[in-house]
Amino acid sequence: MTLRVLIADDNPVVRAGLAALLSGHDDITVVAEASDGRAAQEAAERHRPDVVLLDVHMPGVDGLAALPHLIPLAPVLMLTYSGEPETTLEALRRGAAGYLVHGEFTVDQLLAAVRDASRGRPHVSPTATEALLGHLRGTGESATAHDSDPNMTQNEGPYPRTASQLQRNVGQSTPLGAHLSAREAEIMDLIATGLTNQQIAAACFISEKTVKNHINRIFAKLHSTSRAEATAKWLGTAPRERR
Repeated sequence: MTLRVLIADDNPVVRAGLAALLSGHDDITVVAEASDGRAAQEAAERHRPDVVLLDVHMPGVDGLAALPHLIPLAPVLMLTYSGEPETTLEALRRGAAGYLVHGEFTVDQLLAAVRDASRGRPHVSPTATEALLGHLRGTGESATAHDSDPNMTQNEGPYPRTASQLQRNVGQSTPLGAHLSAREAEIMDLIATGLTNQQIAAACFISEKTVKNHINRIFAKLHSTSRAEATAKWLGTAPRERR
């Protein structure tokens, strides 16, 4: 099967380079190019690509504005120089199948991301992963909750950054002794953002099977049977158990 790709970027040099790179492989063909979001939507409706590569900053209709119109037509992989956390988070919220920042991936990784996007498997650059974790740790809890915790300093985010902080900040609702490893804490952070196992696997560069194994251990340590219950205990919002 040959994957049909649409490239949307306002820089003609970038478009030409991507088209030459992708078209050099037998299983990928570039069916159209566009210089802004509106042209990308029109091209997607006309050519029905399997994957859309979409830049963020473009004149007229930009990538974020075009996303809701493109997603019903094909998986959209953001391919951009924009690594700002707000932009990254908004693209993922609007349904982007992945987010790649120029300079953070190899040619082989790009090819894998395009092929996987057509199968519903997301790819996320390190910058995008950091944006997700930074958002979770920095904005997820109310100021009231922050102020009410005398053990939390002003320069700490509202979420624990290490397993030891987990016991200090969330220990009142987490079973005693439930120390998460650094990797488990990272995955629990991503679970709390609402990411799927596929998205967590892409963000952590591990397999879905490994993610499932981590989640099983997390549930056991947090004495939880669901993502919602584990998240509530992790964030300290679960009701205290009566003794």
